[in-house]
Amino acid sequence: MSLRPPVRVALAESVGALPRGAGLAYEPKFDGHRMVIFRDAGDVVLQARSGRIITAAFPDLVDAARQLPAGTVLDGEVVVWTGGRTDFAAVQGRAAATPVRARTLAVRLPASYAAFDLLAEDGRDLRPVRYERRRERLVAVLGALGPPLQPVPMTTDPQLAAVWYETLPEIGVEGLVIKRLDQPYKAGTRAWRKLRHTDTRDAMVVGFTGARSRPAALALVLPDDDTPVVSSPLAPPLRGQAGAALPEPVPGTGTAMAPGLGEVEYRRVPPRLMAEVAQGTTRHSLITVLRLRDAAEGDEEGLVPDKGADG
Repeated sequence: MSLRPPVRVALAESVGALPRGAGLAYEPKFDGHRMVIFRDAGDVVLQARSGRIITAAFPDLVDAARQLPAGTVLDGEVVVWTGGRTDFAAVQGRAAATPVRARTLAVRLPASYAAFDLLAEDGRDLRPVRYERRRERLVAVLGALGPPLQPVPMTTDPQLAAVWYETLPEIGVEGLVIKRLDQPYKAGTRAWRKLRHTDTRDAMVVGFTGARSRPAALALVLPDDDTPVVSSPLAPPLRGQAGAALPEPVPGTGTAMAPGLGEVEYRRVPPRLMAEVAQGTTRHSLITVLRLRDAAEGDEEGLVPDKGADG
């Protein structure tokens, strides 16, 4: 097939108001992990945004993707639904699962895949093709399959998009992605736009720097990504709270990008603690931890990030 992993994914630039005008398409932005699905004549490969291969973590999606025609490559978001809402803690637990635990978690926390682009069909690279045509082919490819592989909703009506923006947060949708109908798929470029309700987001704590009793900063995984980043230094009250809440570290260290410092080393912990963070408009802007909370209730024993998640 023409496309093989890893591929660079298209990205979105944050905007402060809903873009309007002719030739625009609007999609809900789900709160999960970016994933590219490759289906070739042999089998299925799953790739995270970073390029890391995560096939073993999602055996349920692998089984579903085997129904795709050979030569198909999808771009989208993997989510886990709990209580009628997308659950980032749950999907991060799935992404961090060891291969031994992955099958059990696939039954208890089944994944869904919200596909928003078709990068290849029948082995043909569709990235140079306008979005409007790629969308038509995406719906045609997935229409006969149904969940857990399904296309995200899309509209060209800005009034309906505004209704989505106001109503869908109750199911965990964090905003909208806006694309031009005539646009090719621009890998590695912020050619799309995204409108989020707030500058705050939930992130999974996967490690810390400094002393465990009073950590200096936290290593975090943000929605739509799988590569840890380091927060700005914690405020003094949060250092004590984090020290009391952090799980016991697991063997080994990771490295992650810290704004202004570059790559730094951190101690790894199981993904059991969430942080509400304020983030700038780019991935490597300052990330400030506002508060901490427990991850969703559930049996997370054994969910330890694999070494590949260290970026």
